[in-house]
Amino acid sequence: MRRTAIIDVVGLTTGCLGPETPRLNAFLKRSALARINPGLPAVTCTAQSTYLTGVSPAQHGIVGNGWYNRELSEVQFWKQSNRLVGAPKLWEELRAQEPKFTCAKLFWWYNMYSSADWSITPRPAYPADGRKVFDIYTHPADIRYEIKKELGEFPFPAFWGPAAGSDSPKFKADDVSRWIAASAKWIEERHHPTLSLIYLPHLDYNLQRFGPNDPRVGKDYAEIDLIVGDLIDYFDKAGVQVVLLSEYGITEVNQPVHLNRIFREQGWIKVREELGLEILDAGASDVFAVADHQLAHIYINNASIAPRLKALLQKTPGVGEILDGPGKSREGLNHPRSGDLVVISTPEAWFTYYYWLDDALAPDFARTVDIHRKPGYDPVELFIDPTLKAPKLKIAASLLKKKLGFRMLMDVIPLDATLVKGSHGRRPERVEDWPVLIAPGLQAEGGAVAATDVCRLLKQLILR
Repeated sequence: MRRTAIIDVVGLTTGCLGPETPRLNAFLKRSALARINPGLPAVTCTAQSTYLTGVSPAQHGIVGNGWYNRELSEVQFWKQSNRLVGAPKLWEELRAQEPKFTCAKLFWWYNMYSSADWSITPRPAYPADGRKVFDIYTHPADIRYEIKKELGEFPFPAFWGPAAGSDSPKFKADDVSRWIAASAKWIEERHHPTLSLIYLPHLDYNLQRFGPNDPRVGKDYAEIDLIVGDLIDYFDKAGVQVVLLSEYGITEVNQPVHLNRIFREQGWIKVREELGLEILDAGASDVFAVADHQLAHIYINNASIAPRLKALLQKTPGVGEILDGPGKSREGLNHPRSGDLVVISTPEAWFTYYYWLDDALAPDFARTVDIHRKPGYDPVELFIDPTLKAPKLKIAASLLKKKLGFRMLMDVIPLDATLVKGSHGRRPERVEDWPVLIAPGLQAEGGAVAATDVCRLLKQLILR
């Protein structure tokens, strides 16, 4: 078996390659490239699980970055237990062939309680006083202290939120991907894993914030080129073959679609008033949508409205396709975690989780970075509210309160979904916007592969 580093360059497509990416261009010249026909939804948790198992969400169960837990009547996003993935993983199959096979899983998702030999993943601590303390989770546990001693604290605030992909007094735009790349070297130098899985999210931020055609993202292409190029040189010297891949391509959008607001206007959504604000009551609602970029799972608690619901969706601007039972089966989404219906947006649209009709009644978490409490994905977390008069002063005051031990609310996120200019989740119309698999020696007939074929191709590269 060949020791291998698989670098997940989030958002990478052939359209990203150009004058700003000389290192990536050079790697491509000595490699073969296959475009990946993305499975649905083309989002992080689903794509990674499909790549690592070789089966569709109908089998591995990861139908999105989150879904509705029917037993708990709760929407749950960004859970981390690897036991949620219901199929054997790439490294488990290879370890069965070679017991000495080892795997390091560095910031790929579902990274807690996996059978990987070494794991590092973001994991805040939540003390009983309501604070959130940024940190990482590692396996084995002692890695956490050793790696932070040498690399410094993981730059968690720049991993997601307004600071992600942006230069600030405290962080550089590419700090997170640089830290993860450094952690890959740290693991390699001490443990020499047979397989390193490395997640570099840098392109994910401004491609969503500004859109892939904005001239400002050229800087992001140049920054990720340096990080990946350095890793390629490092692993080449160590005799480790490098494979580059991506999970999805990000395309231009200009139309947010508020499915839950549409349902609420029909009287189908129920909310609870808590402290004068509105909380979605999913278990009591007749129907609701769990929005995840350009795909949404629609959960129906009242079957009698199903015909009216489908008719309403068919005439809703921004809804491109509605998958019922046969449609979900065709797309590999016929799993109990999936919605009763799955809707896919039109190319220029994406789905919000918003359910309130008056911004004054929006829940307190709506204006914060809170990926677990929101009943859907919220890319607006990448922005600071442009209506705030002195946002830096507000942020500084909130951080001072936190430092002094007081409770505070970092409520600086806008409620204007039109700010978002890039999204993903559907299958892009142009193959140039599909994710890619790049490696020397790659054998992919026709230059395009299904997402479920990626695992097989990765095994071939490692076993050759």
